[in-house]
This record gives sequence, C-alpha cells and structure tokens, in this order.
Amino acid sequence: MLFHRKKTAAPVRPAYDPAEKTPVIRCSICTGEQVAGFKDVHTGKFREIMLLSKPGDMEKFKERCGTDTVEKFY
Repeated sequence: MLFHRKKTAAPVRPAYDPAEKTPVIRCSICTGEQVAGFKDVHTGKFREIMLLSKPGDMEKFKERCGTDTVEKFY
C-alpha cells in the first residue's frame, strides 16, 4: 500500500500540576474567540491548548483536564 493514513493516537490528558497551573478559558471581547489553556498561578502566563470552535469543545477540554469548572478571563 503506497498511500496510507497516519494513525491518530488517543487524546492524551495534558500533564499539569494543579498547585502550579489552573485551567482557564481566554475570551476575546472583540471577536468572541475562546481559547482553552492553562494559566500559571505565580507568573500569570497563559499557555494555549486548544481553540474552542464547536459547541462540544468546552466539554472535551474539561474532560481532558479532569475538572468540572473552568474560569474565564478577558
């Protein structure tokens, strides 16, 4: 078989320390774009994980992080 599809691995839960980082949603006031990621507790630096473009994406992010509540910031 010359052309084959690359097998995708199961989604991996992002490794984070709850004492160091918190899962948050960054929301744009102008465009309404929402990006899920982790915010460092000490420095406040945000690391993007995924774009929330479909209605079910927020639930997927919560499931991957293992949390029920996610804070939003603008």
